[in-house]
Amino acid sequence: MSDYKIFSIGEVFDISTPKKKFNANTVKFGGKHRYVARGESNNGIRGYITESEEYLNPANTISFGQDTATMFYQNAPYFTGDKIKIFTLKGAELTREISIYLIATMKKSFVTFGWGKSSFNVNVLKAVNVALPVTAEGKIDFAYMERCIRELEAPRIRELDAYLKVTGFTDVRLTADDQQFLSDYYVGEKRYGAFRLGDLFVWQPQTEIRPLDIEKYEVENGKLYPFYGQSTINNGIISFLSLTDKVLNNNNGKPTILIHSNNQNTVYLESPFYLKDGHGATSVLQADFLNRETALFLISCIRKVITSVFSYNEKATKIALKSTIIQLPIDDNGSPDYDYMSRFIRIQQKLAIKNVADWKEKEITACRMAVVN
Repeated sequence: MSDYKIFSIGEVFDISTPKKKFNANTVKFGGKHRYVARGESNNGIRGYITESEEYLNPANTISFGQDTATMFYQNAPYFTGDKIKIFTLKGAELTREISIYLIATMKKSFVTFGWGKSSFNVNVLKAVNVALPVTAEGKIDFAYMERCIRELEAPRIRELDAYLKVTGFTDVRLTADDQQFLSDYYVGEKRYGAFRLGDLFVWQPQTEIRPLDIEKYEVENGKLYPFYGQSTINNGIISFLSLTDKVLNNNNGKPTILIHSNNQNTVYLESPFYLKDGHGATSVLQADFLNRETALFLISCIRKVITSVFSYNEKATKIALKSTIIQLPIDDNGSPDYDYMSRFIRIQQKLAIKNVADWKEKEITACRMAVVN
């Protein structure tokens, strides 16, 4: 067990302003290096851009949103937008484990922060205090931080290992056919066609619930189902509830895509669900061809269009969505090629799971060493 001591953030980090601040409204996404903004998801990465590399901020630093207090470890060089500060660790190389520990600790110091209440300049940031573990000599104990995080991760990694084995994801090598499929995809061999969402899907009737009325419908010891709202995290699920069947949507658990008109949040569910009141703001879409793989492909195509067309002031209403046109891969008859979509997603899953499996093997070895030492 390590002792703790209070340090100011200025004692722990060098805090600097980005070499150049880029405007997300003018940059062209689709480039080489990450563009980090003040968002709360995807490690703050808004997209990837290509700009002069002399303006890249260094890897192994923490990006800090001045008026959001969002903090993310950046393990690769990156560009930033406005209101971002760069935290460079003093006295040690910033690793993933150390960053996880430090960010968790610093967030406690900003717990009373709220959007619009403050904007942290460098001097204010430097004065914020954090409690950190120290060595017998009173220096910050970075080695302890690394051990602590690895020990916390060890049981989760073992659970991941067991999950990969149970689900059959231990062998995720791409076959020769998979590799040929990807080669054809990246050289643009597949033809695409334009389709109206109203021609692809059937809009389903829905029952909505006001949060204040939930107690009226509660059932003791009933089955829990997701309560969906317009949240952009956790697949839009606010909580899990057990309510009467009369307020349950999708009773048969059919594959379903939900699109919220206010923020264009688009998610996939394959179970019954409850729907938060939004005056009909959520579109409930179903189709015979829909399954998990085709839904993931279609959602990507739908989001690409609706996030550029609609906004809070120009809502993605049911009428507007039915007329929205998306591009989809087609077969020889000019119809949507759902088999192609499914295969594409399955290959992407293999690639993603392979990265996880490789990381898992590396981390299990590291965790064993940490626990032993």
